[in-house]
Parts: sequence; C-alpha cells; structure tokens
Amino acid sequence: NTALKQINQNYGTINMNTTEILDKTNKLVSKDRAEKHGDKITNHENIARLWTSYIQNKTKLTIQILPEDVANLMALLKIARTQAGDHNLDDYIDACGYMAISGEIKEKRTSLSATLGENNAK
Repeated sequence: NTALKQINQNYGTINMNTTEILDKTNKLVSKDRAEKHGDKITNHENIARLWTSYIQNKTKLTIQILPEDVANLMALLKIARTQAGDHNLDDYIDACGYMAISGEIKEKRTSLSATLGENNAK
C-alpha cells in the first residue's frame, strides 16, 4: 500500500498510540516546521491578513479572520481529509498540530489583551 509506505517514510512507524501521535506532533510544531517555514505565529498572522483580504474582496463582506482561525480552518482541512481516501496518519498529526498552534495563538492574544486592558482577544 503506497499510503502505508509513505507513512513509514515520514514517521518511521505505524499503529501509533495517542502519546506517540502527540510526540510526533510536538516535534513537528516545535522544530521541524519552524526550520522549514519560519515562525508559526508570524505565518498564521500573514495568512490571516491574506485570507481576510481575499474573502472581503470576493464577498464584499466586512470580516476579519484571526490567526487562530487560520489554524482552526487548517485543522478542519486535515479532518476533512480523513473522510476520503486511504488512511493517512499525517492528517491526524497535522490536525493535532494546528489545534495546538491555535491554542497557543489564542493564549498569547488573550494575555496581551489583559496586559493592554482591552478585550482584543475576541
């Protein structure tokens, strides 16, 4: 099975348990992706601005996509991929990673809002 071979190449094992999946997720969001793509928060802020502009221009609606929305939507993309095709452990690992990034971003924005005395975290 091609998908299982790819999983083995990417992650070195199959039949992973919850802790192993989270360990792989931790490695990806803490080191691997940062080395390849740069700072995760900066990237999600950039994507949020681009997606906001695109959707506002396309729909003529006034909306704002926040950096944590980007991570949530990317997690949903990964979840949607679990609904079709062969089992791909990468989808589950990446979904966990995006949710962790979303939580980190939201925590930082909430903390910043409290520091500024404003409710910018909504």
